[in-house]
Amino acid sequence: MTLHINEAEVRRLLTMPMAMEAVEEISKKQAAGKVIVHPRKRFELPEGGGFFHYMAAMDTAAGFIAMKQYTYVKGVLRFLVPLYEISSGALLALIEADFMGQQRTGAASGVATRYLARQDARTAAIFGTGGQARTQIEAISLARKLEEVRVYGRDPERRQTFCDEMSERLGLRMVAALSAAEAVRGADIVNTATTSGKPVFDGHDISDGAHINAIGANHAHKRELDDTAIARASVIFADSLEQSRQEAGDLILPFEKHPERWNAVHELDELVAGKVPGRTADSQITLFKSNGIASWDLAMAEKVYALARQKNLGRELPLFT
Repeated sequence: MTLHINEAEVRRLLTMPMAMEAVEEISKKQAAGKVIVHPRKRFELPEGGGFFHYMAAMDTAAGFIAMKQYTYVKGVLRFLVPLYEISSGALLALIEADFMGQQRTGAASGVATRYLARQDARTAAIFGTGGQARTQIEAISLARKLEEVRVYGRDPERRQTFCDEMSERLGLRMVAALSAAEAVRGADIVNTATTSGKPVFDGHDISDGAHINAIGANHAHKRELDDTAIARASVIFADSLEQSRQEAGDLILPFEKHPERWNAVHELDELVAGKVPGRTADSQITLFKSNGIASWDLAMAEKVYALARQKNLGRELPLFT
């Protein structure tokens, strides 16, 4: 029987500490060659109707395969992760994956922050006030002992609402910044989680020694960081080099004139596994460019499925019977 696990059940099961642990675990397996990742592919729907996306990963150590597939039509996203068992080919679960996707993206930034941010990092800036921004802040607050988070988004009312909600939820001092410069200047950790297609702040305003998590732009022609920000980043990691070369506009656009810079970009799994060094000096600006990869979705699906079975959540569907 296939287990259907809905959004509400995923929210009950999947915590951020659990998600960060899962990203670290799958990253180590990936570095060891035990996880195979297929990058995201897209269909553009007829007459500008939207997009269909799909990506997949296989965990040969645990014995599972998962594919994330989702549509973006008329401004609405719908996410689904089917989880299969390798040994039998059985479809174990169909998992509604909006919250799961937010958690895994935040968790990856949390892991990157744990490995790349200065140990004394206490102030963070977040650009964006949506669901992804919420999980970004939650994750980096687990990676470092934050004292203040500055929030900037285009809508002043949403900025303040975001600050109020996250302050109550996480017990952090949240400050609604009046400008992008006010948010980023002096910040030890900078996260961008927007839908913007152009840079959201001036790279000159980044403080020496800052760490940046850029997660919003995942199209070749879109970017959240300007040329200055990329030029100042002396340590750059991505989730997948193959996928980044296809859709990380934050790197594709500035590297057009300097393609040799791709040679210095490494993958997060290499960092987690200790195969390559991260920050080597407190003054360095470090960058994690995240597009989102299927191995993270697989890691979340493995956790959620096991917990759902343990707690008797979900409903069985009589498929293939």
